[in-house]
Amino acid sequence: MSDHVETLCHRAKAGEISAASELVGLFYERIFAYFRRLCGNDDDAADLTQKAFFKLWTSLASYQQRSSFSTWLHGIAHHVYLDWRRTNKPVDSRSEEWWETRAAEGPSPFEDAAERDTAHRLFALVDRLEDRAREAVHLHYYQGLSLQETAEALGIATSTVKYRLREALEFLRTQTKEPTLRPA
Repeated sequence: MSDHVETLCHRAKAGEISAASELVGLFYERIFAYFRRLCGNDDDAADLTQKAFFKLWTSLASYQQRSSFSTWLHGIAHHVYLDWRRTNKPVDSRSEEWWETRAAEGPSPFEDAAERDTAHRLFALVDRLEDRAREAVHLHYYQGLSLQETAEALGIATSTVKYRLREALEFLRTQTKEPTLRPA
């Protein structure tokens, strides 16, 4: 897919509308999902997705293929999110309605209630992480970017991504430990 995406990018740079439309079709859902997980609602996620694609098109001529198109686009999305956070200071807590309408994680719509409860708790714990760690978790685990791609998107060293993920996982591990039962 990478060669195909790069070809589309080249054609879109040359002004071909159909190539630009196909790029949007390939990446819109991923970028929307990234924003939805970070900001917590569909309206803001849709607005941020539009802003990210607008920035993409206005800066497409500067794309030099030093990283993959996906990584470059996620970097743009990251900066759009940071700008939004600076100006909006959204509420960090998520409503029950939001959790009920989030996209299913598993292949079956009939997930086990215990799995949903665990996923709900885990997502809520991820939301409690500090911004930097939460962004690394979203890009690496939820968006499936490699450590290197995550680092490029965030504009930081790979070692910093590893550190943030390690800290996040340690926090999640301590928060999800089952209490040990002591004999009576």
